[in-house]
Amino acid sequence: MLPGMAVRQIKKPSIALVGAGNLASALAVSLRKAGYRIEWIISRQSPTSLRRARRLANEVGAKVRTTAAADINADVVWFCVPDSAIGDAARSMLRAAEWRKSVALHSSGALTSDELDVLRGRGAAVASVHPLMTFVRGSRPGLDGVAFAIEGDQKAVRVARALVRDLHGHPFAIRKQDKPAYHAWGMFVSPLLTALLAAGENVASAAGIGRKEARQRMLPILNQTLANYARLGAPGSFSGPIARGDLETVRKHLKVLQDIPGAREVYVALARVAMRELPAKNRDNLEQTIFVG
Repeated sequence: MLPGMAVRQIKKPSIALVGAGNLASALAVSLRKAGYRIEWIISRQSPTSLRRARRLANEVGAKVRTTAAADINADVVWFCVPDSAIGDAARSMLRAAEWRKSVALHSSGALTSDELDVLRGRGAAVASVHPLMTFVRGSRPGLDGVAFAIEGDQKAVRVARALVRDLHGHPFAIRKQDKPAYHAWGMFVSPLLTALLAAGENVASAAGIGRKEARQRMLPILNQTLANYARLGAPGSFSGPIARGDLETVRKHLKVLQDIPGAREVYVALARVAMRELPAKNRDNLEQTIFVG
């Protein structure tokens, strides 16, 4: 740069968030840290929702409005509400903004940008922007390194990609027709993984190990399994009696799991996937033992 030349600052768009739940809270804090101005937290009128919205607004320096009384002028309006509420929330805010000047986003993993068609009809550019991350009460993850699936109108996609990059996330394009499979993938890698861990706690109980102790004792092997998967992929990370072709151990597992509600069914279902997708010795005899009995 030549002496005396000023650095041209690109103004970041202002943001209004509709909702103040787990996802909205994580987004608001991360966006604020990335230099975005959170203008509004838009809430339902219930006392609990308003209380949560005011708490989040105080944290990020925003103002609070209800959907019924919203009158906003933010550049980006980001709907962070349950899937079933997106359409209603959009319709309730038809008069809340001059939509021809705004970008409207929602964060459903399963639904497409068409959920915001009513705002598209008013001139808004719309997109769906879904972070592949889990958001639960009591935990607020950062968004560094998180993948965001994006589809929608060209202008909205461009704005969304810039937002995600500023959050140090990884934006990627997804087709509308691929969103159900994409969301099912997310279901496998977090909620159903949690269900598997809960089933594991039940099996630990049968071994005389309480749930709290089981959770603590599982963490090292879980962390190493994920580290192996990240470095080696699924085939290189697979171990245990199915990988070794150890029929006797598998038989013992199946016998003891009969007395634990649901555990044997989970074991057999996952063993079926392992036999199909992962390296295993003594495969024919294992299949006979596991699936025929």
